[in-house]
This record gives sequence, C-alpha cells and structure tokens, in this order.
Amino acid sequence: MTTAPVRPALPVISSEPVAGKRVLVRVDFNVPLDADGVITDDTRIRAALETIDYLHKQDATVILMSHLGRPKGTVRPELSLRPVADRLSELIGRPVTFVEDCVGDVAEAAVEHAEPGDVLLLENTRFHAEDTANKMEFARSLARLGDLFVNDAFGTAHRANASTSGVARFLPSFAGYLLEREVAQLTHLVDAPNRPFVTIVGGLKVADKIGVLERLVERCDAVLIGGAMAFTFLAAKGINVGGSKVEDAEGQDLARRILAAAEDHRCTIMLPIDAVSAAAIDADAEVDVSSVDSIADSMMGLDIGPRTRELYASRIRDAHTVFWNGPMGVFECAPFAAGTKAIAEAVAACPGTTVVGGGDSVAAIQQFGLADKVSHVSTGGGASLSLLEGADLPGITAIYSSPE
Repeated sequence: MTTAPVRPALPVISSEPVAGKRVLVRVDFNVPLDADGVITDDTRIRAALETIDYLHKQDATVILMSHLGRPKGTVRPELSLRPVADRLSELIGRPVTFVEDCVGDVAEAAVEHAEPGDVLLLENTRFHAEDTANKMEFARSLARLGDLFVNDAFGTAHRANASTSGVARFLPSFAGYLLEREVAQLTHLVDAPNRPFVTIVGGLKVADKIGVLERLVERCDAVLIGGAMAFTFLAAKGINVGGSKVEDAEGQDLARRILAAAEDHRCTIMLPIDAVSAAAIDADAEVDVSSVDSIADSMMGLDIGPRTRELYASRIRDAHTVFWNGPMGVFECAPFAAGTKAIAEAVAACPGTTVVGGGDSVAAIQQFGLADKVSHVSTGGGASLSLLEGADLPGITAIYSSPE
C-alpha cells in the first residue's frame, strides 16, 4: 500500500488573538429552501456554530459571508440569506444583523457600527458575478470588512472564489473548527488509516469518481462498488447485465483501468452478485431479484440484491476504517432503497472509524436516522472527493500563503 506524505497542520483561528478584532468568516450556508423560502435542512448552519460561538465568546466582531444557490451574478430575492440570518439567530440565542449587501457602502457602514461580540451576516456573495470569477478587486472589497479571515466553508474549499481563496490574499487567514475537522478526518483516511480499510463507492458514472477510485485502490484493502456504475464494471468484465444502464466504451475502459490498478496494489474490488431490477423507476414497479448475469433485457438493475448486501455488510463489519461515498441504488424510491439502507446500517454498526462523504450518501444516512452513529459526516461532496484524490483545494492552500 502507498504511504502519503505528512501534510503541515492548518493554521486554526484558536491560535490567534481575536478580541476586539473584526473577523470575516466564510461559511457554507447553502441550505435547501422550499417554495415559501423556509429552510428545510439547517445542518450546514449548525455545522458552523462552533466557530461562531468561539469568536463571539472571544469578543470578536463576527462578520459571516456565504453563497446560496446559483444566482449567477444577479440579485434574486428568493436566494437571499435573510431567512438564514433568522434561523441562525434562533440557534445561537442572540440577534444576527442581516446586511443587505456583502461589499460597498452598505456593508462597510454595518461593520463600522458593529460592536465586539456582534454577529453579522452579509447578503449572498454570488449576487456578484465577481465572486465565482475570483476577481481580486471584489476580494479586496470583502477584505476591507475584516482584520482577519477565517475559512470554515469546507463545502466550497475546492472552488477558487473571491470569498474563499481570493480574500485570503489580503488578510491573515485561518481555518475554522469545521474546516479543521474535515481536513483532519479525511486526510487521516488516506494518510494513516487503521486497517482493514474499506471504501464503499456508488453513483452513476465511473468517470465521476475516477480520480478518487484511482487513489483509493492504492490505499484500501477493499473497494465495494454499487449504484449504476457497478453495471459498467460488470459489463467491462464481459458480464451481460440485461437492460441495465451501462456506460460507453470509454467508461468501460476506465472501469478496466481501476480493476487493473486494484490488482497491482492488492486491493480487492467487490462487485454485486445479485440485483433488484425493474422496467422503470417507479414506486409501484414490479421488481425482480436475480443474479447480475440473469437480468432480463427488458429490466434494469436499480439496487444491489440481498446476497450482495450481506457480502458487503460482512466486509464492512470486519473493517477498522470505512469511507462511504454514493448510494447503492435509487434509494429515493422505496423498492430500490434496501441496498443503501443495508450499507448505512452496516457502516453505523462498524466499531471502527467511519466517514460518510458526498451529498447522496449523507442524505441516505440522515434519511435512515443513522447520522449520529458514524464517526464523521462530511459537509462537502465535491470537496471531500477532491481532498481524497490528493488535489490542492484553493480555499485551503490560500490559508497557508496568506499574509501574516
């Protein structure tokens, strides 16, 4: 197995005196809203509370900024962060001042009148196209609001935005507690996992996970594959999977590449041996359970079958470190949820270190009421995969090179 180099520790905000200072904090408050603008899941807000509470207790002026949705540089009232300010105020038990812009006279006046211990939330940074374009003048305008910068938005750390990496060029910068915890948990997976180390990977396409798969087969003892991509792997091995969705020749070549790399690194790749199939994704669909090489041409595999569930669960139970990214089937639809539920239960029951990363996996572990049974639930899908691939995350590397 390959051993990764030890990374330097992140500068964390607790190492810097903040009393009386204006601390600009990038958080990830990109929360889901219903049609009436009501927050349907406040997990990301709660994830930032530790850093916010610390700064408040240290008598800093806390200036929060975030994006919400994809307004693409235009002001869209339905993507305002005002409801988030209201919810944050409820969670921390004190007023949160909502500021109707994130730069310019309005923002600067609000900060000027703020007192130590106050908490402010700026309006959606992506109402300005300059944020995603990482324009330095916009980053400089943000930086004028603070004396220090804290990045606690792990979910956007893989994006080079003005509000994540750009602003760090102008202010002494630090990681918040959430960012520190995410980096520590995920780097430990690839740098020094307790063995056996088992990864479960699901999802639609091999190409979407190729980077993380290539890196993990170098470090894992076993990779368990589910979701639609499993049928591409099976097809790449010459198995007829009926009417299941299979990627084209390029996708199958990628699958063969992963299989070969796993063999070179003595990593076991486990593929489904049976599947739950149907003619369509429908809650009332008539389903069939068969071995993967007996799926009818009129049916498509939509979940791993009961024998695969038990094989995978057994391997997970024996692991000392587990990383799970991607569902085993179309778990949002009841007839095809059993495989993902079985994996969630096995991960939750594993006595070792268990980490769940990726939007669908996180949604699944929460849907089945098991999120509090795992060691760590990552707040970043793309960011967690990028980190595991060994890529440099702009929002993190910028902290290291910020001015002192």
